[in-house]
Amino acid sequence: MNELLNGPFFFTGLCLIVYLLACRLQRITRKTWLNPLLVSILILIGILSVLRIPYAHFKEGSSVIAMMLTPATCVLAIPMYNQRKILKQNLAAILIGTFLGALSSILSVTLLCRIFGLNELITRSLLPKSVTTPIAVSVCEVSGGLPAITVAAVILTGILGSIVIPLLFAKLKIKNSVALGITLGTASHAMGTSKAIEIGEQEGGLSGLAIGITGIFTVILSLLL
Repeated sequence: MNELLNGPFFFTGLCLIVYLLACRLQRITRKTWLNPLLVSILILIGILSVLRIPYAHFKEGSSVIAMMLTPATCVLAIPMYNQRKILKQNLAAILIGTFLGALSSILSVTLLCRIFGLNELITRSLLPKSVTTPIAVSVCEVSGGLPAITVAAVILTGILGSIVIPLLFAKLKIKNSVALGITLGTASHAMGTSKAIEIGEQEGGLSGLAIGITGIFTVILSLLL
């Protein structure tokens, strides 16, 4: 059993199986709040807790998935390239929207942390919550935060954004694909972009672009503020 747990493929395979089952669950139930990533996290936490598997073993065994995070983010350039004409037509709106999104994210985190009396370390860890993980961790390390808290905040923000934003747009009857794509990418990074790609290629391309621009603005603003 120990040899199996210490192998390079057990936890990677476990993650993939759990995620595929979570995707199937959402397709069957058609419940938006049953986000596959959220369901997968809860199931994996349950498995590790019941079997008393140390997190260090899980982290080491699933390192292949972590290694693919950056290349997977780079793949988002494909829908961006396919929608380059629309991107050029809406460049000003995209730049303004992503800048205001990054600014409001940082200011809201700072304000809420002060209201609830959280210390400077937690505040710095939460500042890059709305950008994709590689950028968020880099910003966190430069500012002196805790990467573990940053990653948790990024995941939670991405899950909530990918669930709430499409529902909010539907409720408000906003059908502008540019607005939806930019909002998903700015507020909930790669997870929002994954949802945007499900909605349409145009939304996915715009969301992918918003990730990169929001990341740049977040890096600059976090250093200045």
